[in-house]
Amino acid sequence: MSSSSLESLLARAERLLVRLEGVLPHPLAPPDWGASIAFRYRKRGASGWLQPVRQVAPIGLSDLKEVDGQKDRLLRNTAQFVAGLPANNVLLTGARGTGKSSLIKACLNEYAPRGLRLIEVDKADLVDLPDLVDLVSDRPERFIVFCDDLSFDEGEPGYKALKSILDGSISAASDNVLIYATSNRRHLLPEYMKENLSYTHTDDGEVHPGEVVEEKISLSERFGLWISFYPFSQPEYLAIVAQWLRHFGVGEATIETARQPSLVWALERGSRSGRVAYQFARDWAGRDHAADEALAQASDTPGPDGLDRV
Repeated sequence: MSSSSLESLLARAERLLVRLEGVLPHPLAPPDWGASIAFRYRKRGASGWLQPVRQVAPIGLSDLKEVDGQKDRLLRNTAQFVAGLPANNVLLTGARGTGKSSLIKACLNEYAPRGLRLIEVDKADLVDLPDLVDLVSDRPERFIVFCDDLSFDEGEPGYKALKSILDGSISAASDNVLIYATSNRRHLLPEYMKENLSYTHTDDGEVHPGEVVEEKISLSERFGLWISFYPFSQPEYLAIVAQWLRHFGVGEATIETARQPSLVWALERGSRSGRVAYQFARDWAGRDHAADEALAQASDTPGPDGLDRV
């Protein structure tokens, strides 16, 4: 074989190796832990990596209104975890837009100075959860693995991986890792009417779920702490609107004029959720309200007959 043919063959072999390296899985490498307090698990092909979140949402606990009970429970659990005390994995469920994800982000900002860190993982990548747990097991920080809007269809691989990590794997999970998940479904899997047929009844009237139902509730039961969120009433929605308007620096006079428009906004959206209140506040805070404030001040000025102008 001539030298030119050999060189051509080696060049082709080298290109093939480069392509194979891009396809073959690589061990999960540690990121720059000092780059952020939050990380996202990214995956391309068979290889994954942790990407630092450069701008973490600056939401604070004081920004969240009308969820005081839920806030207290999550804060207590997180404080125990950060202090190295026993704490539970948490499932936050309930109505959409009520602050489930925001509460987790606020907890991160609250406890980050004490060593709390967050890793966000998509449900499709939960099969790599054991690798993530191994990666951080020797770190001094405390890590929350955050799964947002979690739900599964039948047969998804991430379901069994999460179930095993929560409770059931032969190896114990690291004590510096907890899983916080949000979902609109309490049991994380779709439920069908026909599954009610699998229930059995005893002679004394007791009802026992069948195997299909037992399997569906087995994952959510592995979360030690359940925190439920509920739709907001009109007064609660208006209080949240006012809070976000203050957050954006809107004056009290302008906040008062926003009451009726915020209700119309919610009616058009079909929801009085915290998310809708936040979206309205962003829209309202970005407008020019000089005329509104002048009208509000004028309405507070007594008329000639001693009565307030209407």
